[in-house]
Amino acid sequence: MSFATMLKELLTGLATSFGIFALTLLFSLPLGLVVAFGRMSKNKIISAITQVYISIMRGTPLMLQLLVVFYGPYYMFGISLHPTYRFISVIIGFSLNYAAYFAEIYRGGIESIPKGQYEAAQVLCYTKSQCFGKIILPQVIKRITPAVTNEVITLIKDTSLAFTLSIPEMFTNAKAIAAAEKSMVAFVAAGIFYYIFNLVVATVMRKIEKSMEYYN
Repeated sequence: MSFATMLKELLTGLATSFGIFALTLLFSLPLGLVVAFGRMSKNKIISAITQVYISIMRGTPLMLQLLVVFYGPYYMFGISLHPTYRFISVIIGFSLNYAAYFAEIYRGGIESIPKGQYEAAQVLCYTKSQCFGKIILPQVIKRITPAVTNEVITLIKDTSLAFTLSIPEMFTNAKAIAAAEKSMVAFVAAGIFYYIFNLVVATVMRKIEKSMEYYN
């Protein structure tokens, strides 16, 4: 296999990895906020359910969760799944897992805001939604950005776990090429691509964090 062909295969896998990365963030970030609200709910049942969900998602391997999401419908309900469900199950598994981590990050950020700010908003006749959207949320985003950045960078590397369900992302392609060529070149190239991917994301997140310095 020529070097150009190898790069083409890796870039094709990188596109799949990026798709997993982007879709996971698209679904897990808002879902994490919903879970965080459930975790902080005064309703003990809702709070307990979300606590159990977070505990399971954070306490079991992501690889195992992917297998349960993919094989669960068939073994538990006998449902025959379309081949496209393989990729969908990866997105579901990743989103559910990362939503739990983001939920705890959100919760920590929200609970770090002094209660006096809520009281001041009430004095100014803000509704609860206005108070949260205009006063609390911008500060929370500023405070949690470093923690979110760490999770986002971890997600980039975790996309390689999609190989569990035979999704041809970059790591899967690199393994196949390395086995066929009996060479480590594909792994080195994949490592460089992962590093560049991480560097770009870290730079973007750093700029986002810097743009919010006016909350200091």
